[in-house]
Amino acid sequence: MSSQKIALITGASQGLGKAMALQLAAQGTDIIFSYHKEQAAANEVVAQIEALGRKAIGYQADMGNMESVARLLKQATDHLQEKTGSPQFDFLINNAGNYAITLVSDTEEDVLDNLYRVHLKGMYMLTKQALPFIRDNGRIVNISSGLTRFTVLGRSAYASIKGAVEVFTRYLALEVGQRGITANVVAPGIVHTQMTHAQLEDAGRVQLFENSTALGRVGMPEDIAGVVGFLCSAEARWVTAQRIEASGGIFL
Repeated sequence: MSSQKIALITGASQGLGKAMALQLAAQGTDIIFSYHKEQAAANEVVAQIEALGRKAIGYQADMGNMESVARLLKQATDHLQEKTGSPQFDFLINNAGNYAITLVSDTEEDVLDNLYRVHLKGMYMLTKQALPFIRDNGRIVNISSGLTRFTVLGRSAYASIKGAVEVFTRYLALEVGQRGITANVVAPGIVHTQMTHAQLEDAGRVQLFENSTALGRVGMPEDIAGVVGFLCSAEARWVTAQRIEASGGIFL
């Protein structure tokens, strides 16, 4: 059996997922990842990973569509079977997501349903289907949000579903622990990504975030990727069922 580490990362064509993919590749991990629509960006991520000396392939997937979720896993495991002789991999990073800013009084049912499918149902079903393919002593990392600890107006739907991700992760850790697999949550604070670009165009809002953060700045994707890299390392073997907030100490 090959000792080469392999990660499956959802939503890695940009932002946090891209930084995670590059971090793990720099640590010596081959990468399989999903992207939603950005094929050109996905191709660039593959090129960057290959420049680090690791193998990479990206597959289009809609994490809110359960047929697409199942197809992603089949594509990944078929690829691994063909290239390595085994469909197994080591790390599952559930990162793909979308966002909505809406007051409770204004939230439409389809907005709530879409957040649920992408962040919870799709993640849950991918994890369930992936469990037989994750090697013993592997790692599962689910991405949540600082918004499950602190509140910002208009984020109730997004944050509530991320709260469910955190509860799921604790139950998952209990279930997979006998195989030596860890399951943890990383909860970013405010980070410069495509998803937060509109919010961070407002200099006054950026100043508020900086003044409200112990480390005095808005986060970068690499700040989050480093934590994910640690959780996928041998040094994190005794860390499981934990919520690790990587927020620079915002809204303490």
